[in-house]
Amino acid sequence: MPLDYHILDVFTERAFGGNPLAVVLGADAVSSSDMQTIAREFNVSETVFVMNAVSPGHTARIRIFTPGRELPFAGHPTIGTAALLAELRTPIVNGEQDAIIALEEDIGSVRVGVRLRQGGAAFCEFDAPKLPETVGTMSEIEEVAGALGLIPNEIGFENFKPMLLNGSSRYAFVPIANLEAMSKVRIAPTHWARAFTDRSVDGVYLYTRQCVRAQSSFHARMLAPDIGIPEDPATGSAAIGFARVMHEFDAMPDGTHKRAIEQGLEMGRPSHISLTMTVARGRLETVRIGGHSVRVAEGRLLI
Repeated sequence: MPLDYHILDVFTERAFGGNPLAVVLGADAVSSSDMQTIAREFNVSETVFVMNAVSPGHTARIRIFTPGRELPFAGHPTIGTAALLAELRTPIVNGEQDAIIALEEDIGSVRVGVRLRQGGAAFCEFDAPKLPETVGTMSEIEEVAGALGLIPNEIGFENFKPMLLNGSSRYAFVPIANLEAMSKVRIAPTHWARAFTDRSVDGVYLYTRQCVRAQSSFHARMLAPDIGIPEDPATGSAAIGFARVMHEFDAMPDGTHKRAIEQGLEMGRPSHISLTMTVARGRLETVRIGGHSVRVAEGRLLI
């Protein structure tokens, strides 16, 4: 049963940057176990399997797999798949292709606005289908630092402290003092198990206000070895949670706030995530994630 697939780089305007994504089309007859096997074969952060939509008004149903497990939702697969389906299915009008792609994901329906222009990378935006819940702060700074190969005074800046959030995944958000400390981060397996694995943490999102690019608001890294991703070049789902972190520690007033996040630089895959937050009556109401996507390869699985 041959299956067509495409490889895209997401959260970048240039090929071979951002976060690579495999998208397998026509996967209705593929079993869950085969999907996991195929995801391990591609061995990128996530592989998406596209199927016919179940509900009217939707473009497609998708399932998302890391090399280690299935996810109910993820940011860069949502953006990359929407960009691809818009490119393949939307007619060109005066050199432009604008579309709304409605995806059925395990977390629920996600509507993605797609803007394509000839000669440029597709740009996509979606509203977070679920806002994360605060689990609490992590007081064991020495343990967190040890898990990351750092010393305690390299954890935290200003009033920011490590915290846990539950959303589509369970993430730990750890503030890092500066770029120098960020560059030194290394996983220490024994300490990591105590600090994160034993708390059922899917990934650890490291961030600092020091940035490489002048246009960026925060510099980030994502480590997720427990779900088969040693390091992720760009993580849209964690950026959703990071909006909650910013709201908690930066005390953002009511209104709309935009932030640009850079990620993946330590991996040689620079990524840029657009984050838009709406605060009303002191509460975080909506979070929107945006980014570019570039199609870099296509082929056929002979299975």
